[in-house]
Amino acid sequence: MEAFILSNSQKNRTTVDIYEQQYIIVGTESPRHIRLVAALVNDKMEEISSKNPALDVNKLAVLTAVNAVNDYLKIKDQLERLLAELQKEKD
Repeated sequence: MEAFILSNSQKNRTTVDIYEQQYIIVGTESPRHIRLVAALVNDKMEEISSKNPALDVNKLAVLTAVNAVNDYLKIKDQLERLLAELQKEKD
């Protein structure tokens, strides 16, 4: 079991399973939120693994992280564009 600290404020400890490994996640987020994040990571790892069954777990984890950051950057760009449009409408 591995522990990862997400924050230094009041902390919740939540045990999750990601790709057949158990982790203790420590953070200020609710246990429900932490379980949701873990489930999404697990789902993405299983999806990538099903398309690339020869990948070892380290490469699978890196590809999962790359996919997650790519999705994050796309959503961040969309949000920035929407905020810019809203600001133009206010002016």
